[in-house]
Amino acid sequence: MNRYFHDMVIALESILANKLKSILTGLGMIFGVGAVISMLAIGNGARQEILEQMKMVGVNNIVVTPIVTPFGKEESSSENGNGDNKQKTKFSPGLSLKDAEAIEKILPTVNRLSPEIALNSYLVLAGKREQAKLLGVTTEYFDIYNLNLQEGMFFNQYQEENGIPVCVIGSNIRSKFFPKENPINKYIKFDQIWLKVVGVLERTDVSLTGFEQTGVNVFNDNIYIPAKTMLMRFQNRALVSSRIKQSTSRIRFGRFFSVSTSPAQNTSSNYHQLDKIIVQVNDSEELTPSTEFLSRMLFRRHAEVKDYEITVPELLLKQEQRTKDIFNIVLGAIASISLLVGGIGIMNIMFASVMERIKEIGTRMAIGARKMDIVVQFLSEAILISVTGGLIGVILGIVLSRLINEFTGILTIVSPFSVIIAFVVSASVGVIFGYSPAKRASEKDPIESLRHE
Repeated sequence: MNRYFHDMVIALESILANKLKSILTGLGMIFGVGAVISMLAIGNGARQEILEQMKMVGVNNIVVTPIVTPFGKEESSSENGNGDNKQKTKFSPGLSLKDAEAIEKILPTVNRLSPEIALNSYLVLAGKREQAKLLGVTTEYFDIYNLNLQEGMFFNQYQEENGIPVCVIGSNIRSKFFPKENPINKYIKFDQIWLKVVGVLERTDVSLTGFEQTGVNVFNDNIYIPAKTMLMRFQNRALVSSRIKQSTSRIRFGRFFSVSTSPAQNTSSNYHQLDKIIVQVNDSEELTPSTEFLSRMLFRRHAEVKDYEITVPELLLKQEQRTKDIFNIVLGAIASISLLVGGIGIMNIMFASVMERIKEIGTRMAIGARKMDIVVQFLSEAILISVTGGLIGVILGIVLSRLINEFTGILTIVSPFSVIIAFVVSASVGVIFGYSPAKRASEKDPIESLRHE
């Protein structure tokens, strides 16, 4: 062991004796590792931004929507003892605020949850009348869809719990009705109810009015109020359906139970209290078990009537996974190419060093050095250069990442994993690319080496 340690000392002395050549040899590894860390930092930052944007548009969301049937009726026939058919009718309470509260209380993977109740009517102020969409939501709705305030505030707890007539308006509503004044604490009339404006949303990228016809909810054109305000002051379909169910239960003819034949009941009416429940889970990996739990839970709560639909953003999930795979491939390729270039540089310089030091090799072997001593010496030089270059490259990569973030505004994330990988690979490159020159040096004939000029 002392013999090999002596070989390493000789390698270190050789590096110090040829500082310029050693620095030039290590430059490839320094810039290779620095480039790997900075590029990985940029790639990690870009990947995080893209995945966060995908989460904003609903990759982690489970959406429960109602299926509109004639008052939740599910019919089946059975025979009694006399051979007569008896009609059995089940009624579901529909999608309600109690469902949303139960989901938030029981489902452990819920990050945020908001009900949604929509109403289309007219907005009136100072003689101006425009068609608009009113949404009853909670404050978590704005976090789910990453909607930020331009001014004012969201609903507070008191306003949400007590159904206070307050609203947050989209940027297009402000442009139409408050073009030259601050709308905060002003009142606006929607469908005979005056609402106090407490906040204005920032303008989103999609700003075309009437864009809802294509299936996209344009946040700029909406007015948002607390969900309980909607139920208390505008519409609560659950109350209507409960009255109809009470009236139908009183109609009996002899042994048979039948449903009233009024036109209101025979048409497909929306008896659901809510138009939507948006459930945001903590992570996309929890979507499948959460969806299965929701399905079983709602099936029991709705008296085994399947009058709801659970939607999972499958395409967004696939795109998220594809994005992760693409970034992993690209970043792996960048790291491989950069470190390969640095390794080839070390190998070339070490081969040149062997050719320059043939006489030195012959002298060492003539005074008793074995082939393994020569291998250890030159391999130690390559490893020391690559490890030192790797350490300097790590520092350079971290500094470059900070400078890129500071001066260009591009998000960079230096992960400990990338630093460890870059350093380990730089040491491995020294071993892999340094072994061939070292072996070639050990195979030199001592006699010929001493004669070399």
